[in-house]
Amino acid sequence: MTQTKLESLIETCINTLIGYLVALASQLLVFPMVGIHVPFSTNLEIGAWFTLISIVRGYVIRRWFNARLKNAARRMANGN
Repeated sequence: MTQTKLESLIETCINTLIGYLVALASQLLVFPMVGIHVPFSTNLEIGAWFTLISIVRGYVIRRWFNARLKNAARRMANGN
C-alpha cells in the first residue's frame, strides 16, 4: 500500500509538530543548563525554523522512499 502525497504531508506535519513540542521543551530545559539564556519568543522562533526544515526534509524522504518501494514492487511483479 502506498501513501498519497497529501497523506505523506499530513503524516510529516503531525510527526514534526510532536517533534517541535519535544524540541521546545528540551530547549527550555537544556539551554539554561549550558548557559544559553534567550527569551521564550526566541525559543519559539528557533523551533519554528527547525520545524519548517524538518517538514521539508521529512516530506522529501517519505516521497523518495515511497517511489523506491513502488519501483521495487513493479520490478517484482514483472519478474525482474
